[in-house]
Amino acid sequence: MDFHKLFRLFFFLTFSISIMLLWESWQRTQQPIARTASAAVPQIVVPTDTASTVVATVSPEAIATATQQKIETGQKITVKTDYLNAEINTVGGDLRRLEFLHQRDSKNKNKPFVLLQKRGEHTYIAQTGLLGTGLPTHNTTFTAQANEYLLTEGKDTIEVRLLATNVVGAKVTKFYVFHREGYVVDVGYEIENIGTSPISPSAYFQLVRDKSSPEGTSMFLPTYTGTAIYTEKDKFQKVGFPDIEKGKAKHSQSADNGWAGMLQHYFVAAWLPKDKVQREFYTKHLENELYSVGVIFPVAAIAPGQSTKISIPLYAGPAQTSLDEIAPGLGLTVDYGWLTIISTPLFWLLSYLHGWVYNWGVAIILLTMFIKLLFFPLSAASYRSMGKMRVVAPKLEKIKQQFGDDRERLHKAMMELYKTEKINPLGGCLPMIVQIPVFIALYWAILASVELRYAPFFGWITDLSVPDPYYVLPLIMGSTMIIQSKLNPVPPDPLQAKLMKLLPIVFSVVFFFFPAGLVLYSIVNNMLSIVQQWYITRGLEANVKGAAKA
Repeated sequence: MDFHKLFRLFFFLTFSISIMLLWESWQRTQQPIARTASAAVPQIVVPTDTASTVVATVSPEAIATATQQKIETGQKITVKTDYLNAEINTVGGDLRRLEFLHQRDSKNKNKPFVLLQKRGEHTYIAQTGLLGTGLPTHNTTFTAQANEYLLTEGKDTIEVRLLATNVVGAKVTKFYVFHREGYVVDVGYEIENIGTSPISPSAYFQLVRDKSSPEGTSMFLPTYTGTAIYTEKDKFQKVGFPDIEKGKAKHSQSADNGWAGMLQHYFVAAWLPKDKVQREFYTKHLENELYSVGVIFPVAAIAPGQSTKISIPLYAGPAQTSLDEIAPGLGLTVDYGWLTIISTPLFWLLSYLHGWVYNWGVAIILLTMFIKLLFFPLSAASYRSMGKMRVVAPKLEKIKQQFGDDRERLHKAMMELYKTEKINPLGGCLPMIVQIPVFIALYWAILASVELRYAPFFGWITDLSVPDPYYVLPLIMGSTMIIQSKLNPVPPDPLQAKLMKLLPIVFSVVFFFFPAGLVLYSIVNNMLSIVQQWYITRGLEANVKGAAKA
């Protein structure tokens, strides 16, 4: 391989890393993971009070009725805990607003972050209902005993109870149980059969959202916003809004385990039914450009004069790998992409380092140093090869002048020179290829981690999850690339040399839009590479000079 081909390979690898990151980010919003196909009509297995079971079919009409989205406004009920400010509406008993007191707004850190809300054209709410003749859906009006609820000192939970109106043959109470120090809310029903015939309802729990991207989302770093379903068999399945709208949604439909949720950058809301209870999963494109994801499961048959109680936890909070402790697979909502197997241990190590230094920026620096040390032998081999290419650059230039446009003889002469000098033309590139997956994995580990939201470094860097407001870090990063280019072999082609000079400018502009934490990682990595490459190159040049004197 001649120097021109080597240069083109090096240029391609350097430039493609940035393009690869942007492409992968875009792909996760356009190519959701999907597995088993969904069906139009869910089949519900309804247990009875006896040992036998009855298979019931939920009609399309029933589902259509349950998923109508008028979203009318009734009386507002507010709930305040140590972690959450919630707002429940008496129409449907919907959870229509949820503020996180320990998470800051994307644009104003003095305000709490709001996940669920109904404001203007933006809709993101949690709904539930019962399927069965005369039973309440999320369009039914409820009444409450109070308008305000407060979790007081000395109490670990607070319960909100709402009574359904205009229900025939049953008394239905919907309830919410909020917990101290947590993002889990128990949502359920107490159903009393006051009629003369048994009733066998099914309950549905769904999240409804429009397809708008969360505030603060960068067009250069698009992240996934959409639905997700998890089962033990099919694992983590993302189902994007475009596929739902086109009727191409594919996901697990029936299981006795798993959950259904809605994802956006840093946060997740998910219904978490208990295992060993048959349930059906569904996604649906609703009116007014809304989308739903939910779960339907049976309620044991209720004889006249009898009652039953059902409840499902709703987790609505930050997406973290530790969520697996709440429900299997819930930690996968921290979207590391196809390099999760590498990103997960990297973030574990990053968190461990943060536990020592209590600064995420310093932790990123230490982690980058650790990775650089881990790949030191590969990097050394790469820089040694590039250093040799730099040393023989004058000889390559003479060969080029000697053979001119005779490419066959030029190539042969260059191969002979490489053989004589014991240079592998690919030696500077192959070790870099091996390291690329690790660097991309670290990229996503930093990008997807909610812990870095509003995490300060020092000075003007008060949030490592957003771009540097003054573009200082990207400019420093560009400067390090310029220094690195000075240590690399000089391309004999003037056009190639100009392109190499443009690369730092291009990358600096691209990194203007990258989170400060990612830019910090790149700066540290480049600086360590400069030191290592300079040391190796200086040693090689010293050896050449020593041999010449001898």
